[in-house]
Amino acid sequence: MQEIGREHMVYLISGPLGVGKSTTSIELARNVKHCVLIEGDVLLHMFKGESEPSWEERLSLTWKNILALTRNFIQHGFNVVIDFVVEDELDWFCKHVSDLNVRLKYVILTADREKLIERLTIRGDIESLERSLFLLNKMEMTSSNEPFIKDTTQKQTSEIVEEIINDSSYNVFNHG
Repeated sequence: MQEIGREHMVYLISGPLGVGKSTTSIELARNVKHCVLIEGDVLLHMFKGESEPSWEERLSLTWKNILALTRNFIQHGFNVVIDFVVEDELDWFCKHVSDLNVRLKYVILTADREKLIERLTIRGDIESLERSLFLLNKMEMTSSNEPFIKDTTQKQTSEIVEEIINDSSYNVFNHG
């Protein structure tokens, strides 16, 4: 179980499609000791065939599974990196981990529109472009997101990871 007195880290990496969440999350998890990576998209896409519920139910179940996994890993002494788009779930998630001895860092990765279009085109994911630009606009226009936004347009992954680890401005809360 969780070591008494030892604070663990939860890194919640969000942002629109094509911004580098997965690449950054993988590199971040490699650079944080005793760490696991939870890829929200893997959980979201577990449903197959006729059993697939509505989008809202899939999203709700995915967040509940992310929470359950996070709590389990923290209680067993791991740090956690979560790679998933956060729209309206931050307060809910924070409330449900607030009893744990954790420090939560929340980062919204962004890039300029041209860079997103370029990245999605290169990876052959042009059908996600409209959703990505919608999310970029929504995230940038939500004033409560401002302290957590990190522009990746001109940054290397290693540079982004170093800033996430060392910059306390991404802290949502400390508990313990």
